[in-house]
Amino acid sequence: MGDWTALAGERFALGEGLRLLETGGVVMVDILSGRLLRLPADLAGQPEVLTELAEPLGAVAPLDATTAGGAGWLAAAGTGVAVLRPGRPAHWLARPEDGRTPAMRMNDGTADPAGRFWAGSMSYDGVDGAGALYRVDRDGAVHRVLEGLAIPNGPAFSADGRLMYLADSARGVIYRFGVAPGSGELGERTEFARMAEGSPDGMTVDAEGFLWSAVWGAGEVRRFAPTGAVDRVLPVPARQPTSVCLVGTRLVVSSAAVGLTEPGEYDGAVLHTEVGVAGVPASIARVRWDGAV
Repeated sequence: MGDWTALAGERFALGEGLRLLETGGVVMVDILSGRLLRLPADLAGQPEVLTELAEPLGAVAPLDATTAGGAGWLAAAGTGVAVLRPGRPAHWLARPEDGRTPAMRMNDGTADPAGRFWAGSMSYDGVDGAGALYRVDRDGAVHRVLEGLAIPNGPAFSADGRLMYLADSARGVIYRFGVAPGSGELGERTEFARMAEGSPDGMTVDAEGFLWSAVWGAGEVRRFAPTGAVDRVLPVPARQPTSVCLVGTRLVVSSAAVGLTEPGEYDGAVLHTEVGVAGVPASIARVRWDGAV
């Protein structure tokens, strides 16, 4: 176990989507059970379920209540993108993966510093080339901006929003794109990092501009310099780390037990350790719809 501490309680089938909020709280999802959860502020208790869907929930971004007409979450869920609010049914902006062959679901997603929401899709069987990346603009329009992916994870953005990192987990690669500040149009795709063992999964950019990535199947987290060089490798006592988040200077890592015939004690756990590097809160989705201002 080393210097890692595990949250008490449940071991998740597919815990993912850790996000540090501006309020200081942390949320995550358990994808296959459709649950959005909030972690205890002191990282000592058990996560609290905030809401639950009857379909997979890939990731969320907090909504700006002043532009969206109320507080809530913008979610990559099921076959599309939805607004989630306490005590209300999900409001779907679009279901672009509905009825597709092979059967598809949304996976990871996040907001960029300009307030747009980005989310990837994948087939349930991880078919190479079936996945795509979507962008939700501030007017609520959903655009399919990148095709031919396998299992997209992230994305993560530089502080100014001009760089986007996107992992294609099944291919073991992290790509980097330029992003036009005004339109959100993607520039040239370059290969930022490639992994010979394990698969890059959830990612975050820290306050120093370095990229952290969970490495599924390798039981580790890697920190990359802006050049793509590996700065640090941290072994994790779970075989399938899925996402990362910096809370203060503690690194929080979610993990998955799905697919393991004999899960270990910490497979599926949420773990944390001191790393001496500060994080950046998740960007807020400044998206409106149905005339809300």
